[in-house]
Amino acid sequence: MSRLLIVGSGLAGYTLAREARKLDEAMTIVMVTADDGRFYSKPMLSNALAKGLDPDRLATASAAKMADDHGLRIETHTRVLGVDVQARTVTTEDGELSYDHLVLATGAVPIAPPLRGNAVAQVLTVNNLTDYARFHERVETAQRVALIGPGLIGCEFANDLAASGRAVTVIGPDSHPLGRLLPPAAGRFLRERLTEAGVSWRLGLTAGEVNGGREGAFEITLSDGEVLEADLVLSAIGLRPDTGLAREAGLACGRGIIVDALLQTSAPHVHALGDCIEMDGQVLPFVMPIMHGARALARTLTGEPSAVRYPPMPVVVKTPACPLVLLPPLGPVTGRWEEESVDGGVRARYVGADGALLGFALVGSAVADKAVMLKDIG
Repeated sequence: MSRLLIVGSGLAGYTLAREARKLDEAMTIVMVTADDGRFYSKPMLSNALAKGLDPDRLATASAAKMADDHGLRIETHTRVLGVDVQARTVTTEDGELSYDHLVLATGAVPIAPPLRGNAVAQVLTVNNLTDYARFHERVETAQRVALIGPGLIGCEFANDLAASGRAVTVIGPDSHPLGRLLPPAAGRFLRERLTEAGVSWRLGLTAGEVNGGREGAFEITLSDGEVLEADLVLSAIGLRPDTGLAREAGLACGRGIIVDALLQTSAPHVHALGDCIEMDGQVLPFVMPIMHGARALARTLTGEPSAVRYPPMPVVVKTPACPLVLLPPLGPVTGRWEEESVDGGVRARYVGADGALLGFALVGSAVADKAVMLKDIG
């Protein structure tokens, strides 16, 4: 009977455990997690506030229920200290665990903005249920929120905060929201719609200092010298794959844990899945790559080697004030954006030198074109 050890209890870890159990009822599956192991939808963290969802309502199952439902042994509140790929063992705070197959599903960690000031430690990030609980407690008494980062997650939080009645100001160096993913016209349309929803912007700027201000407020000094006051400061400038454990184990890492099409790392019997991986130079921190990867890896680990193949995977951005669907071009491709304004939206196509459609961005009413655009992807 083989023994599968999974490090991490996020969407990647739990999806793999579920898929592997479907294929092999006898396999021993052990999961190790540093938190309480509750199952929840991480994408909901950025749009839960306006819906009135507290941390307990976001969690849909306890670790005990997940263990019962899928025949798992789950070691909660247990930190992994190291991996010995030669001995096929994992050392935790509570002892040593052996494995036949090890899967690292360690996820990603927030990138810290380069801030100065006496209140930097009070700047919040939201990357898991524990973070959300802290954010939810603090934001209940906050009316003014300064949000650092105009990217995808930043825009989702900005929309949610505005919809919950907060005054939110988004700070970032880009000329328009989602500057790395959207071409100019699409980005301007998104900005206009979020502005109408109550979001204020300080773009083309960075936050330099965060200090304690009057009556418990914060003072955020921007690169142009302006000082903003806020009751809460939230950073959403991005995530980076959590490669710490893999690097210490001697696994090959770039931006993420480097894996091949079988999600195999540079060590035998060690795989990686989810936001922590890098494949063909790409990091794919979205839900659909995790789902496709988990299904393929489950087959591989149960005796049917299966390379993961990613179909076109559009990302639906959770900004109700401005519907938005993205399909960023994959890989180091050369092309150009072609933008077209439509009634109530913007349709943007990313085309290669031969005219082939390699990606798209659909904003506002243009999201209705998603199915047609997917059919045309080269």
